[in-house]
Amino acid sequence: MLNRPGEASDGRTYFYRASLMGPAYQFELTDEGLVWKIGRRSGVWPYADIASVRLSYRPMAMQRKRYSADLQNREGRRLKLFSTSKQTAALMEPQFGYPAFMITLHERLAAAGSAVTLRAGIKPWTFNVLSAALALVGLAMAALLIRALYVGEFAGVIFIVLLSALFGWQGWDFLSRNRPRSYTFDDVPKDLLG
Repeated sequence: MLNRPGEASDGRTYFYRASLMGPAYQFELTDEGLVWKIGRRSGVWPYADIASVRLSYRPMAMQRKRYSADLQNREGRRLKLFSTSKQTAALMEPQFGYPAFMITLHERLAAAGSAVTLRAGIKPWTFNVLSAALALVGLAMAALLIRALYVGEFAGVIFIVLLSALFGWQGWDFLSRNRPRSYTFDDVPKDLLG
């Protein structure tokens, strides 16, 4: 019935493992609503009862292409879906069915006339704190670069430039994908699906 890690998806089912020892997270889109099963717990959320969906980019050290969806129903309960499954203690395997499942979920929500709040990115205050931290790190790296140039430490200059380029690229990628914004059913952000 449900796709296993790494299998193609028809867009109606999704499966992933959040941890090696934890339960499997299984989801299915039916006419009644979103059917979920996590270990021994299970339930059905009618599409009209889903209050909010937040899509975000959540890279990890060993898996740069990792995305998440946070769903909340009208009672305040939450479900979290990730686009990867734990493969080993350090490695994660991408779930190729995640984008199709998320698109189908949005289509079902739209067809049900749901008044769901659709958000993309991280929360605004978190975004602002991370942006300020990245700016401070940039200023500190610039000060170190000026100091290294002043004392003639050219190996340090090269190291600082390379480290700044890598950190800046990864930080910019994270912040640009996770900028707080709302979206519509017709414009689901593809950069947050994989």
